[in-house]
Amino acid sequence: MQASDLLVKCLEEEGIEYIFGVPGEENADFMMSLENSDSIQFILTRHEQGAAFMAEAYGRLTGNPAGCLGTLGPGATNLITGVADSNMDRAPMLVLTGQGATTRLHKESHQAMNVVDMFKPVTKWAVSISHQDNIPEITRKAVRLARTEKPGAVLIELPENIAAMQTEKTPIKPVRFRRSVPEKNIVQQVAQRIAQAKRPIIVAGNGCIRERASASLRELCELTGIGVISTFMGKGAVDMDSEHCLYTIGLGAKDLTACALDASDLIIMLGYDMVEYHPHLWNENADKNIIHIDFLPAEIDEHYNPQIEVIGDLANALDMLTEEMKSLEYDFDFSQQQAVRRDMQAELAEYKDDDTEGLIKPQKCLWDLRKALNPQDILLSDVGAHKMWIARHYHCNEPNTCLIPNGFCSMGFALPGAIGASMVYPDRNIVAICGDGGFMMNVQEMETAKRMNSNILVIVWEDSGYGLIEWKQDTEFGRHTQLAFGNPDWLQLAQAFGWDGYFVKNSVDFASTLEKALAKEGPRLLVIPIDYSENPKLTEKLGKIVCPI
Repeated sequence: MQASDLLVKCLEEEGIEYIFGVPGEENADFMMSLENSDSIQFILTRHEQGAAFMAEAYGRLTGNPAGCLGTLGPGATNLITGVADSNMDRAPMLVLTGQGATTRLHKESHQAMNVVDMFKPVTKWAVSISHQDNIPEITRKAVRLARTEKPGAVLIELPENIAAMQTEKTPIKPVRFRRSVPEKNIVQQVAQRIAQAKRPIIVAGNGCIRERASASLRELCELTGIGVISTFMGKGAVDMDSEHCLYTIGLGAKDLTACALDASDLIIMLGYDMVEYHPHLWNENADKNIIHIDFLPAEIDEHYNPQIEVIGDLANALDMLTEEMKSLEYDFDFSQQQAVRRDMQAELAEYKDDDTEGLIKPQKCLWDLRKALNPQDILLSDVGAHKMWIARHYHCNEPNTCLIPNGFCSMGFALPGAIGASMVYPDRNIVAICGDGGFMMNVQEMETAKRMNSNILVIVWEDSGYGLIEWKQDTEFGRHTQLAFGNPDWLQLAQAFGWDGYFVKNSVDFASTLEKALAKEGPRLLVIPIDYSENPKLTEKLGKIVCPI
């Protein structure tokens, strides 16, 4: 068969369902082969970056990679931001790019550049197919690497002349492997260390929302009563309504949750990614007792030097630890954790009944949104000041129901990400919150959403500027540089793309309009003028945090 046909058949064998992208001339053979596939659907997007974010959201929600596709040169460079975001946020992804014929790559040539070398820093593996017979091995290796903990992005480049060649090879059948489990004696040491502690605490990172780890963590908490703080990407690892939930940590300044961390004499780090929340922020003196439990050994850092590392499948490690704890006696003091949960609950509810005229407070919007959404519904956050409010004020009953980019932290994620999420869960409410800056970075995907009839609601917080940068500059320098910009007429924009549009002016009207918007189907846009005067107030509050005990 033709090499491009073989690549498609290999992807089918791997269970790939979707490829998002913008093809070019150098993808022509592959696209013709893909058109004949009965199991892979190609989704034409309006920009390659949008394609990458759609694939990222799919990968985060399913644990399986989707493809994102671009041609050589500018198509590949347009992909790279979304690919980097997926890789650093631990979402499996296949990146498929075309390339000029191998007969011209050794010299100056139209649109040709070294795509593989460009992608190496933002992928787990990047490779160009140099011979058509290598396609089965390359595809099998790429998908395995993308899925393997910690998951991420892998690039496969297919030069146009290789795509047209003939081959007699056939796909390799995938054989899944079970991850190694920790040694029992190491888990026993950890159990003994926990039992000897007085105020142990758990920090649940991104790894806790993957591979069944959340269910195992909840069993450990039920047995021991140990409280859990989550990172931004660990939300939902424990139920927000559980007494064990101590909410989220990761803001630059000290929050109430940090009080429980400071008071603990043993910190159990689960599935922790240092890119989310650097240890110098919570272990400044490098003197805390730390246990590291994860799929991979700890990253080396002078502020993160665990006394014990438990390496292996995270869910199995937690199951083993729960079994060991059943036979031990312990007497924990959770007074600080209970006080932190109590005070944080009061913070979350502070503005739930706010009826101020004009600008809408972030806290009020998120309170109403959490009340309106079901436990299985999914919120996607873009990147900006709103991300900080979502991290602090929006909490989850289930893992993977709040997707926040917090490794690479790229703006422009939420709108295309919501389209990808709606393809995984078409029957759930899929809501994206964007700043007006981040929304306009991939506004072209409004057309994709309409064409796909994506069942999504996008809420734009309008402040007509780059609010997070303003917040940061004001805090550090007492003023900010020029960061303001204009916006479109939002209702006309929605109408132009065939979306339902809503604009809410007052807090008192938000909940009812939200309910109306959620009851609709297809793509919907809801815009609110956001009260970012709350930003410096939060900074001032965090700077004066007094721990409850």
